Amino acid sequence: MALQEPPFSIGIEEEYLLVDAVNLTLAQAPDQLMQDCMAELDGQVSPEFLQCQIEVGTRVCQNISEAREDLKRLRSTVSKHAANYGLAPIAASCHPFADWKEQHHVDKDRYNDLQRDLAGVVRRMLICGMHVHVGIPDPDTRIDLVNQLSYFLPHLLALSASSPFWQGDDTGLASYRLTVFDNLPRTGLPPHLSGWSEFERSVQALVDIGVIEDSSKIWWDLRPSSHFPTIESRICDVQPRLEHTLSLAALTQCLTRMLWRLKAKNQRWRVYDNFLVGENRWRAQRYGINEGLVDFGIGAITDFHALLEEMLSLIEQDADQLGCLQEVSAAKDILTMGVSADRQRGVFQESQKAGKSKDDALRDVVRHLVEEYHADL
Repeated sequence: MALQEPPFSIGIEEEYLLVDAVNLTLAQAPDQLMQDCMAELDGQVSPEFLQCQIEVGTRVCQNISEAREDLKRLRSTVSKHAANYGLAPIAASCHPFADWKEQHHVDKDRYNDLQRDLAGVVRRMLICGMHVHVGIPDPDTRIDLVNQLSYFLPHLLALSASSPFWQGDDTGLASYRLTVFDNLPRTGLPPHLSGWSEFERSVQALVDIGVIEDSSKIWWDLRPSSHFPTIESRICDVQPRLEHTLSLAALTQCLTRMLWRLKAKNQRWRVYDNFLVGENRWRAQRYGINEGLVDFGIGAITDFHALLEEMLSLIEQDADQLGCLQEVSAAKDILTMGVSADRQRGVFQESQKAGKSKDDALRDVVRHLVEEYHADL
């Protein structure tokens, strides 16, 4: 009996930072700004942990074209209302020169509880990410695909890296965001689970003890969603450019379908130990696309361009079936332009070559991020 094909519907969540449009420093979102956005976006926008953040989420979209139109509307609406208060959004995982010690969290029960439970660790959470949901109704299939899709998380992270600066310094990393996020409990690569029942038992053990209320407090790089019949990729840095968000979302969607297609033929991707996948996760975090990842099949570090070509070949028929050939092919454009971390460093270096001070060069980086946010709208 043939497996029933899942819908592979898609949903995208993004977190933005709000900056003063003139001096480009972080700014607190006025209550009225949030109310303005909520009035127009009807539940698709919410505050995030810090007062300088705002989060949006698309509707459940049947394909990447729907996701593009919805996310474009969300980004445009946030930008429009922010401008009324002299603010502008940026979609980068770290602000280049802000100090986390100067930020304040939103006064809501959920965030007050986080502050109480996670103490000094959560205070440093001046970071933004993007989450991609792919619709998989069957719970055991969700777990099976999470086990296999974990292999590709470093590849997605490498393409998404947008956080090279932290508190005014170049960290040397492409994604500094993860060094902050990984300090929280229940983060990192997901464990290999035998099925949905094992996942439920593990979560329930923590709920019964009173450590967590539900699985929404499990923040793995990839997880079964706590609220929807989806798998949720959480590995990526948020993207300054809308089209790069869509490319990463389409890759996630197609990789998921490719692995399901193997399952339908009683085949599967080899599941590697997290110790090995974690090495690639670190390489992606440190170097982005610039120093390659380990290809465990051949046992060698492989240039990222070759890895991407192989990935695109693996998912070609899935991209065709899902109607996103253009978006997955656009991942090559990210390689050509450089990931956001590379582009930000380029702006900083050019500004310094032009004789600007370090502070002014960092402001040029933020200005560049504001421009990129609006480039595809």
